[in-house]
Amino acid sequence: MSFPGQSAQPSLFDLPFAPRRPMPEGFRYQADLVTPEEERSLVASFKDLPFKPYEHLGYFGNRRIAGFGWRQDANGRMVETGEPIPEILLPLLDKVAAFTGLARETFRHALVTEYSPGAGIGWHRDRPPAVAVAGVSLVSPCTFRLRRKAGDKWDRASIIAAPRSAYLMSGPARSEWEHSIPEVEALRYSVTFRTVRC
Repeated sequence: MSFPGQSAQPSLFDLPFAPRRPMPEGFRYQADLVTPEEERSLVASFKDLPFKPYEHLGYFGNRRIAGFGWRQDANGRMVETGEPIPEILLPLLDKVAAFTGLARETFRHALVTEYSPGAGIGWHRDRPPAVAVAGVSLVSPCTFRLRRKAGDKWDRASIIAAPRSAYLMSGPARSEWEHSIPEVEALRYSVTFRTVRC
């Protein structure tokens, strides 16, 4: 299957949705966390969210975000706003809590991200107070990459996150490994939930 305007080369949809190398300790993946119908309903509801361009310390990324609960302030620190996670995300949060085995109330931050074609995320590690990070991919796939410094080299791992799938980063996967997403080929949404140690 090719995206519109592309050649007949294999796309991400044609590749197996499996790790290319063993994934780090604390990383879990589940395909088909939501149904196609649930995905369509979620994406349709995003039109009512207060999206704004992603900006961090003066840098603007090629994506839009809508965040709730804990978020970064102007200095890049995570602060609690008291803004609740919107009701349209609560059924998804229930599924994420069941997948992760973590209590629903421990998820104190939600972020919906809209990736335009060509958008990605550079290498980074979620900082405290985030303890565990769970995300759901919607509409189109992406390559989810992880790396960890090992002497003068890098340990690396990656997985293709299929539409409607979920991942969890906790323990070493969250605290020791960086992650990134290379430029996506087609419109993609993600919903990320973070637990927070208060």
